[in-house]
Amino acid sequence: MTVQHLVVSETVSRVLLVEDDDEIAAMVVEMLTENGLQAVAVGSAAGMDAILRKQSFDLVVLDAMLPGEDGFSICRRLRASSTIPIVMLTALGDEINRIVGIELGADDYITKPFHPRELMARIKGLLRRASYGVEHRPQQTAMQFAGWQIDPILRQLVSPEGIHVSMTTAEFDILLAFCRNPGRVMTREQLLRLTHAGLAGPVERSIDVHVSRVRQKIEPNVREPTFIKTVRLGGYMFTPKVEAC
Repeated sequence: MTVQHLVVSETVSRVLLVEDDDEIAAMVVEMLTENGLQAVAVGSAAGMDAILRKQSFDLVVLDAMLPGEDGFSICRRLRASSTIPIVMLTALGDEINRIVGIELGADDYITKPFHPRELMARIKGLLRRASYGVEHRPQQTAMQFAGWQIDPILRQLVSPEGIHVSMTTAEFDILLAFCRNPGRVMTREQLLRLTHAGLAGPVERSIDVHVSRVRQKIEPNVREPTFIKTVRLGGYMFTPKVEAC
C-alpha cells in the first residue's frame, strides 16, 4: 500500500505515515494534504525502509500494531540513527504503552480513535519546533557546558569526545531550555511551555521521562545526577556553567 500526494515545493514539509489500515491511511493523507503538507503512506516497516532509501521526510506518523516489525521496534530503530520527529498513532492507549513509546524515542503518542484536528495540531506543533525560524529564536549562539556543545540552529549535541549524540525533538528542547536557564529552578509547567514536551501524556510524567532520557545521555553518573538536579516540590535545576562557544 502506498498512498501519496506530491506538491512541487521545496518549502512544504513532508510526512511519512506508516499505517496498515487503508481507510485510516487514506483519511490521514487527505487531511495532511488539505493542510498544505506532502504525505506518503506505507503499510509496513519494509515499505518504510524502501521509501526512506529514496526520499527524505520531516516527520513520521507511526502505527504501533503493524504486520511484521511492530511500531515500537521501528521507533527504536529510527531514533538510533535520526532525530526526525515521530508521532505514534495507535489503539494501545494505556499508560504503560504511552511511556514505553516515549522512552523509545517518540515525540508524541496519540490513541485511536482520534480527532483529525488534534492529530493535525500536534503534527504542526512538532514541525514548527523542528524548523523554528532563526529570526524567532532566543540566544542562537552555540553553547558549551562541562565539555559538551549544543547548537540551537543546527540542533546538534556534541559530547566532550566529539561524538554527535542522537536526541528526540523533546529531549533537545528540554536540554536547550536548561542551557538557557542555568542555575534556575524550572518547574515542570515551565518546561512544558518552553518545549511542548508534555503532548504525549500527563504533564508531570511526560516531562520526567524526557528529563530522565536527557540525564542518561549527558550525566557522568546517571544514578547520582549532578548536571540536572531534582528540586523537591520545585522541579529541576541545571547546575553546570554555560558559556557561548
